[in-house]
Amino acid sequence: MALRRTVEGGRRGSASSLVVLGLANPGEEYEGSRHNVGGDAVRLLAQRRGAKFTLERRQRAVIATLSTPGGLVTLAVPTTYMNESGAALPPLLARTSLEDLSRLVVVHDDLDLEPGRRQLRFGGGLAGHNGLRSITHVLGTQEFARLRIGIGRPERKEMVTDYVLKRPTGARRAELQGDVTAAADVLEVLVDSGFDVAQRQTNAGRD
Repeated sequence: MALRRTVEGGRRGSASSLVVLGLANPGEEYEGSRHNVGGDAVRLLAQRRGAKFTLERRQRAVIATLSTPGGLVTLAVPTTYMNESGAALPPLLARTSLEDLSRLVVVHDDLDLEPGRRQLRFGGGLAGHNGLRSITHVLGTQEFARLRIGIGRPERKEMVTDYVLKRPTGARRAELQGDVTAAADVLEVLVDSGFDVAQRQTNAGRD
């Protein structure tokens, strides 16, 4: 990842080597939904590492930190609704002193990838995702890393809203939890071994 982008405003907090932001909607009604897999994967990573989230109202997010050989890693899930996800970033980046946007990884659901597929990439389009649109608007760039978690598309376009917001049941619910677990596996490699290693392992043999 050769590109380096900086955030205005200077360094104001304890420096993190990496910030991982998992996108999700708040509230019990959205728990376990396809749209929340990004936040669920980040929460699972924290649970595995024994890190506890705390509510940080100024950052408009819940935040946990991990100590790794590569430095401090900040995990965050916005407490805003999906279409306002970007509001969490300016205070979060100031808190973590992250000026290099190549060290920001956004974890999110993706309609264009089939269930069971994941892709770790740098940059790319928005694919109609309201969380990514909000983040891009706030940052002024699409050049940040993403872990895309495939959820597939419903049969008809008009079904998309219900498809992403409602909790699946039965076998589909178990499959979704499996996707969250696999995404957390990717994040473990990312924080332990770096972006390039995680990308090679995640994207090998995939489009």
